[in-house]
Amino acid sequence: MFNNIYSGKRVFLTGITGFKGSWLALWLKHLGAEVLGYALESDTNPSMFEELRIYGTCRIEYGNILNTKHLEETVREFQPDIVFHLAAQPLVRRSYIEPKLTYETNVIGTLNVLEAARKTPSVKAFVNVTTDKCYENKEVERGYREDDPMGGYDMYSSSKGCVEIMSSSYRRSFLQAEGTYAMATARAGNVIGGGDWAENRLIPDCIRAINNNEKIELRNPASIRPWQFVLEPLSGYLLLGQKLLENGKHFAEGFNFGPYEESTMKVIEVAQKVTEIYDKGEVIVKNSDTNLHEAKTLVLNIDKAAKVLAWEPTYNINIAIEKTVEWYKHFYANDTDMLEYTNKQIEEYESKIKWNKN
Repeated sequence: MFNNIYSGKRVFLTGITGFKGSWLALWLKHLGAEVLGYALESDTNPSMFEELRIYGTCRIEYGNILNTKHLEETVREFQPDIVFHLAAQPLVRRSYIEPKLTYETNVIGTLNVLEAARKTPSVKAFVNVTTDKCYENKEVERGYREDDPMGGYDMYSSSKGCVEIMSSSYRRSFLQAEGTYAMATARAGNVIGGGDWAENRLIPDCIRAINNNEKIELRNPASIRPWQFVLEPLSGYLLLGQKLLENGKHFAEGFNFGPYEESTMKVIEVAQKVTEIYDKGEVIVKNSDTNLHEAKTLVLNIDKAAKVLAWEPTYNINIAIEKTVEWYKHFYANDTDMLEYTNKQIEEYESKIKWNKN
């Protein structure tokens, strides 16, 4: 996988205690990497990071990316080959409540990680993870391309748009010279998979309601999103990291990693599929109790990733939902070792990848 590039590599991973960070840590270990995770302690209960004992498989340094001194000392002491930056305040609705924290974490925090890497000569590549919400969303049905304008209605989305603009400026200002690292940004859609317990996310909300014998209440049932299984964007990040390590600045750009058009689906359709697979639960529509803006339509164009990286999605939406729900069913049934089960899902996904593995 990935031309065996990660075997023996030292990987600095921010946000390891989060949902995607936990999955990426396990995959990197599976690929033979030495991983140092840097993050705040888990802020959900349950937590995939805690439940799967990921702290026992990787080195962990608890810290805030806003703590410049501690961050830079940790990177310098570890001497990583590559950085995967996933740490963020990732929730739209929370950004309305804590706008300052959202901007500090997402913009200044990212700048701190970029600077810590620049001060560490061992770093050769940097995958900077943002979001599909970084685009100025005009609620159009066509997929957004990498050269579309950055923007964002809410504070989370606009902070990620700022990260993209700042990253482009940082690349041109500081990462052109020989010996500097190659940095690319990665934008993904709505990610689903086992182990996510964040608030105000569709699948976790469905799972909580089902296991609490409550009805699944939907605020925006007609909203359309590009749903994808968690390993889809992570495979894109890893492939992009491979290309940066092998070819340097030739791939130092922004890339979208999303599903095919047929995997865009309304919120209510996804929720109903969850109840069908779980064989439990009832979906109802509830009038929103806030005036907070939420995008109705958001779709990514992935032509560039296909053409430049030879990347493409592996699972369709039905398989993605099935794999996700089965993970939670096993977790709540307490009938299997979830670390072993998660690793098996990674191995199964690897065996089904369609794109060129080299």
